Amino acid sequence: MATPLIAGMAVAVTAMAGKYGIEAWQAFKIRPVVPRIRKFYQGGFQSVMTRREAAQILGVRESIAHQKVKEAHRRVIQANHPDAGGSDYLASKINEAKDHLLGQSRGNGSAF
Repeated sequence: MATPLIAGMAVAVTAMAGKYGIEAWQAFKIRPVVPRIRKFYQGGFQSVMTRREAAQILGVRESIAHQKVKEAHRRVIQANHPDAGGSDYLASKINEAKDHLLGQSRGNGSAF
């Protein structure tokens, strides 16, 4: 007598679990896709580069060792180098970010 009752309860529980599983899957499919982690700096550049902006461009912290800055620069410039199809402007900004974080200053190009 108890066996049909237990079997009926098992079928009911399985059906309810399936129903909730299907509803959860449908809700999961229609959710908006939001990137959780950005690997590279996204946004416009400021007129004068700050240390924070330079760190965001290279994907490092503001207070980081010089060797880590060089490694990050190498990684980012390889992905954006003009010879590999990247942009000259982006490459110049990446180089400017490296120089800014390393404390180097580049001349403005004038010979006078």
